[in-house]
Amino acid sequence: MSRHKTIPVKVGNITIGGNAPIVVQSMTNTDTEDAKATARQIEALWKAGSEIVRITVNTEEAAKQVPVIRDLLLQKNCDVPIAGDFHYNGHQLLTDYPACAEALAKYRINPGNVGFGDKKDSRFNAMIEVALKYNKPVRIGVNWGSLDQSLATTLMDENAKSANPLPADAIMREALIQSALTNAAAAEKLGLGKDKIIISCKVSKPQELIAVYEELAKRSNYALHLGLTEAGMGTKGIVATTAALSVLLQKGIGDTIRASLTPEPNGERTKEVRVCQEILQALNLRIFLPSVTACPGCGRTTSTYFQELASKIQKFLDTQMPIWKTEYKGAENLHVAVMGCVVNGPGESKLANIGISLPGSGEAPVAPVFADGKKIATLRGDHIAEEFQQMVIEYVDSHYSTN
Repeated sequence: MSRHKTIPVKVGNITIGGNAPIVVQSMTNTDTEDAKATARQIEALWKAGSEIVRITVNTEEAAKQVPVIRDLLLQKNCDVPIAGDFHYNGHQLLTDYPACAEALAKYRINPGNVGFGDKKDSRFNAMIEVALKYNKPVRIGVNWGSLDQSLATTLMDENAKSANPLPADAIMREALIQSALTNAAAAEKLGLGKDKIIISCKVSKPQELIAVYEELAKRSNYALHLGLTEAGMGTKGIVATTAALSVLLQKGIGDTIRASLTPEPNGERTKEVRVCQEILQALNLRIFLPSVTACPGCGRTTSTYFQELASKIQKFLDTQMPIWKTEYKGAENLHVAVMGCVVNGPGESKLANIGISLPGSGEAPVAPVFADGKKIATLRGDHIAEEFQQMVIEYVDSHYSTN
């Protein structure tokens, strides 16, 4: 697949666009005025694999805490770039709190929430001037739910007078695109180079997102940030995000992505990071974690035995990868098979780097283990999962160790 050519943008120590790998982003949901809680969540998102983390900067106290948050992270050797999300009063906060402006790696500006009329232009210009002063990139992020209504109204009126009027949703998509491109051009006119501009046009419906970004890719070479806005909760949010982003990424469109999932009550914020990683890995665009082939279970695996063993092994791989990432180069390319019975178990296990065929219902409690296509052991008893985990560790050590 050919990649849509965009101008690369440097955000802290991360490059977005050009030939750089597609970047995973996330956003905190803590109160930014609570510096310690926000720093803890940023660190957790970073450890999960988020390469840029966005925070809300909405009050004077929040702006004051931004450099504190940055310093707390640096004390933990966490150098993840922090992006500031500004609405309504961003011009004031960036101007009045230079330490905040300097500490952030990127500013996110929503043109629909800057202001109206002459105020809009002056406020937008003020934020761009700050970006120029501190040499910061800017994401001009247009949202369906906060679109510049004057632009939308103008386009609707023009369409109504047309001999062949377009559907209302097509006009709304055009308003999104025009808003992003017009404001990006205004930023360029003030002196902000294309290598400092990222644009996004977020909607909540997958088909609308696909249509908007296909047109954006035709009409610009700005770096593009992808993501559904208000994707939703649970399975719905994950499926909608995956459906929309996968189509665009497969077309080579998109330089950085976020899954805007509504967290489950007491759920982990880091889930949105994992979803992005899984999308990129499924499309073979980036590799983050060992690939696990596991059967879904059927009438041959009705006992909890197979499920419990498969769960133990999956959790083991998840917890080991952060360690392996620093000690074993290329360990993320490991392919593990965890299969449930004799039907496909041995065959899938042979195709993996290392695999185990667990006993199905009614089968003898024995589990053959294969490495690089050859049977290397048969495990029995009550400690099959632990023994297989040790064999995986030994495989990683012998194949990926840099010592």
